[in-house]
Amino acid sequence: MNAHSEEITVEQAAEVFAAEVARWREVRGMSKRALAQAMGFDPSYVSHVESGRHKPTEEFARLADEVLNAGKAIWRRWCDYEQARTRNRRPPAPPASHRPEQPYATGSALVVEHDAAHLKYDGSSYRLTMRRLLRNTGSEPVTRYLIRVAVDRYPGDPERSNAHYRAHPLTWEELDLTATCRGEAMRWQVKHDRDAFKEVWLVFDNEHGRFPLYPGESVWIEYAYTVGDDKWGNWFQRAVRLPTEQLEVQLAFPVALDPVVWGTETSMTAEASPLRTPPVRSEDGGLRQFTWITAAPALHARYRLEWRFRARPERETDQREFR
Repeated sequence: MNAHSEEITVEQAAEVFAAEVARWREVRGMSKRALAQAMGFDPSYVSHVESGRHKPTEEFARLADEVLNAGKAIWRRWCDYEQARTRNRRPPAPPASHRPEQPYATGSALVVEHDAAHLKYDGSSYRLTMRRLLRNTGSEPVTRYLIRVAVDRYPGDPERSNAHYRAHPLTWEELDLTATCRGEAMRWQVKHDRDAFKEVWLVFDNEHGRFPLYPGESVWIEYAYTVGDDKWGNWFQRAVRLPTEQLEVQLAFPVALDPVVWGTETSMTAEASPLRTPPVRSEDGGLRQFTWITAAPALHARYRLEWRFRARPERETDQREFR
């Protein structure tokens, strides 16, 4: 999807702007509250912009791009919005009613009993497999689940990173996204499709039937995708967006690369600090694995694992994040 299409509507441009802000905020490991405070806005303002309740403004775009060091990416999305707005000066039609998000989007219906990420590198590409045990604590069936993929090749040089993804966008073909639940393949719907940022609804149905998550039930879902190391980089971040009882991350690299791993954690109120416990190292079948587990992580906390390969000269790689 090309967000720069001349046919883009004001509503679409505003949605793309909100997605760009969310992407860079996540890449920088900042909560919505922390970003708003850094910009001098009310703590709820960023949340309102990302949800579409507040429309983009020039001041917000400039400050967000500066605070997030986005290399004018956010600013360009605001310019797209302004162009779309000036093309249509007719009296606005009554806003279309927005389909409400699934109950879990309120932050009160879904609980993650166990969250397990397994990232394996084969020397040229990364394959991420996510397994989550979800429990519906709400009063309505849950029929879809939102996942995100955000990449940033050169986080220390955002203009270069943005140019890289404009020339080499992340594609659905290379991602090869798969998802299953209850032994059934899950259908998926694209919410946002940007060069370096994807949001996808995993839907609890397929062509053979429906299998919603009913109140009081727990179920495992699993999804996986692939990203080449030319677009991924040397770090992996986990953000806690739902109440979570246990979080686990396992990294697997070829032993021949002599990998080393370290990590940091941040929260809404604290600066980045070393993980409180180290990743546990083991070796199996030519792979060196690093496993890190924490119980009851704080809501909105972010945990980042970074690595380097001592047996291979450093390449121009930097980062990647999943939700």
